[in-house]
Amino acid sequence: MGVANFLLVAFVFLALAFSFADAFDPAPLQDICVAINDTKFGVFVNGKFCRDPVLVTADDFSFSGLNIPRNTTNQVGSNVTLLNVDKIPGLNTLGISLARIDFAPYGGLNPPHTHPRATEILVVLEGTLYVGFVTSNPNRLITKVLNAGDVFVFPIGLIHFQFNIGNTNAVAFAALSSQNPGVITIANAIFGSNPPINPDVLVKAFQVDKNVVNYLQKQFWVNNH
Repeated sequence: MGVANFLLVAFVFLALAFSFADAFDPAPLQDICVAINDTKFGVFVNGKFCRDPVLVTADDFSFSGLNIPRNTTNQVGSNVTLLNVDKIPGLNTLGISLARIDFAPYGGLNPPHTHPRATEILVVLEGTLYVGFVTSNPNRLITKVLNAGDVFVFPIGLIHFQFNIGNTNAVAFAALSSQNPGVITIANAIFGSNPPINPDVLVKAFQVDKNVVNYLQKQFWVNNH
């Protein structure tokens, strides 16, 4: 199957996956919402101001260029292109979004992270990925090796990852059950928060020497999104 046909099949699959399920956005729709009183540009619905329907255009519902490989020359060797409501305004209130994930050859990693507001279904287009998620207590690891055409589901809110174990670039597409799924990359959140978490808290939590915590908090934590 050619790349173009495979991309088409992948998109059809993702579309069907959500057409037979109730797409949803669990409340709240964002971490915080600082209210403003200016409503002259529309009506506030589902976390966004809504444009007058008479003024919408096809551009509000489209995005071009997702077929273009992304740059993976960063510390984790991956690049996530997320098409959420901020990129496609027409997604507002529809409860879905889409992402392209590019991986560098062997070692490209989409680090352990969670989507607090979305379940994710992923299809591999190119390459071989080792993927998995960790359940809540007890913390059971569920993993699988995926090849082109394979699909995997990451339940809402659970820590998960994808790792390229092949010697070539890998590409995957993911659909998420939220217009704004959010992402919390575990290492970045714990060791790269601003302001930083009190080291004494992390020493106690991870049962390591304070020098280890200080070292980790001084690292540059990559945002691959």
